[in-house]
Amino acid sequence: MTTTSVPARKVRTPIARDKADMLTLLGACLLVLLPHFFHLPLWISAGVATLLGWRSWITWTGRRLPPRWLLLPVAALAMAGIYLAYRTLLGRDAGVAMLALLLILKLLEMHARRDLFVVLFLSFFLLLTNFFYSQNILTALLMAIAVVALLTAQLSFQFTGTVPPLKKKLRLATLIVGLATPLMLVLFLVFPRIQGPLWGLPGDATGARTGLSDSMTPGMISSLALSDDIAFRVKFIDPVPSQATLYWRASVLSHFDGRTWTAQPQTPMKAGSVKALPGSASTRYEVTMEPHGRRWLFALETPVAPPQLRGNNAYLANDFQLLASERIDTRLRYDVTSWTQFSLQADSVPDELNDGLQRVAGINPATTGFARSLLARSSDSAELIGLVLQYFRREPFRYTLEPPLLGRNAVDEFLFSSRAGFCEHYASAFVVLMRELGIPARVVTGYQGGEINPSDGYMEVRQSDAHAWAEVWIEQRGWIRVDPTGAVAPERIERSVASQSGRRLFGGLVTLSPARGSWLALTRFNWDALSNAWNQRVLNYSSEQQKNLVARLGIDKVDWPVLTALMLGAGSLVMAIMMLPLLKNRATRDPAGKLYAAFCRRMARFGLIRAPHDGPRTFMAVVAANTLLPEHTKAAALRFLVSYEALQYGTVAPRRRRAALSYLHTLLAACR
Repeated sequence: MTTTSVPARKVRTPIARDKADMLTLLGACLLVLLPHFFHLPLWISAGVATLLGWRSWITWTGRRLPPRWLLLPVAALAMAGIYLAYRTLLGRDAGVAMLALLLILKLLEMHARRDLFVVLFLSFFLLLTNFFYSQNILTALLMAIAVVALLTAQLSFQFTGTVPPLKKKLRLATLIVGLATPLMLVLFLVFPRIQGPLWGLPGDATGARTGLSDSMTPGMISSLALSDDIAFRVKFIDPVPSQATLYWRASVLSHFDGRTWTAQPQTPMKAGSVKALPGSASTRYEVTMEPHGRRWLFALETPVAPPQLRGNNAYLANDFQLLASERIDTRLRYDVTSWTQFSLQADSVPDELNDGLQRVAGINPATTGFARSLLARSSDSAELIGLVLQYFRREPFRYTLEPPLLGRNAVDEFLFSSRAGFCEHYASAFVVLMRELGIPARVVTGYQGGEINPSDGYMEVRQSDAHAWAEVWIEQRGWIRVDPTGAVAPERIERSVASQSGRRLFGGLVTLSPARGSWLALTRFNWDALSNAWNQRVLNYSSEQQKNLVARLGIDKVDWPVLTALMLGAGSLVMAIMMLPLLKNRATRDPAGKLYAAFCRRMARFGLIRAPHDGPRTFMAVVAANTLLPEHTKAAALRFLVSYEALQYGTVAPRRRRAALSYLHTLLAACR
């Protein structure tokens, strides 16, 4: 007879409780620290990851924590490194880096229960600092997950005796967050809001932002061409203008040093400088602009009047920039009306014409010679502009994101040698050539075009839509927009760069199809619409929107007392509603247990207090040993305990349970 041996199943040994609890805490700390790795210096991120790995190895192997004499030099070196990196220990970036390192070092120095709560509270505080860098939906979702993880770790250390499995602790932590969510929504909606933050942000809170700047050098705008970041969104009230007319003005650059264009100081525009042409229609729209750290506001050329801003003032400058009095460091929403056809300073000679004729001597001699040959053919400004645009169309110029490097005579090399460039190359060369022809000209940077999101109807203008064009001044006509890029690559004006090349994600590994009907494009549209709704309804929830919400309830006067009363009333109502299922599902004591509790309270009047861990038989010995208790009371009490023990832990038949409870009532009444 042949027998077949069956391999024994490998039995998994459960992890010790202290090890499992500490690993749960380390996982929660990793979720808190993970978003900071994207903006912390590499050496800090590597140091935090190394120390966290070291602490995990110590926990897993059961080794001792490092001695304090070793941690103190490490902490001192870490603080010195932060100071050398940021030249300060204060501010947003330095403060967050210091908190991250202190959290990891505290994990290596946990010797008491108090240290555990220090780590937890420090983690909750560090969790909030993530919103200094990003407040989008993904950040909020990740922070919610981190809160659940921290609560799970905190609950793990609270249990005594039998510890529930990790899944049950996660479910309990999620329930705690869920119970707090309705009250959080009430506080968000009706807590009295103030203008601006509760405290002033440090000087580095705004940080450096991508996008246009106050200057322009070759390659600056082309570096933005593949950026998919949103610059601003537009909600049109009137019909959407054609793509070719969507010029969003930002900065005007008049000074040229041979390579870099920079802006001149601005003054408020004189009244009557902008006039609508006969038959011109106005376009109304709402702009939601992302923070960019500059003072300019985006608007279609040209706004009828500056918008009304909350906590900031806006004005039109003498070069028709729409500017704010303070830098735009937070998301901003404003309403604008623009003319579709207009004339700029057509009835007067502007003071800044001399800036528009500024030339740099000693460079670009070929451009100067070319301008002289054109002047020999015509002296009319409009005709000269047409000849230059014709030159761009006739010669083999190329519109490319990767133009060759240019030397000292950059305009000469571009016009007569490389003939390859992006919009800033064409705008810069055109303006230099205009000035050589004696025509006042300047460079304008901004954005051109935009894409309507079919999910929410907002037009999205991205960094990839950054553009540069030129303005020339013609007598009796004023400043005229001329876009030389349109002479070389008219498809750039009709369609944005991003719509032609597709959206690149994950470093170019994935490119979304430019076809609007593809599922990837639809997914992107839906995600952008969701992000926009988050920005409009959550991040931009202002005191005015709060007042409008309260006014819908029929309350006309909205002030601090009204909002406080509404907050307390709504909060109490929400808490009462949440307590109903908790009260309904609370554990109910059986009739025998109620009688036993009443018996214990009655015995306490005689000075016989039952300890929480004492059972009926132990308490029976305490009652029997008492000499001050009246005999009839002692006898009734002893019979009560014997009957209760038999009822609860004995073999009393179910049909006799009612009679036994009645007998306990009688004995309880005799215990006087």
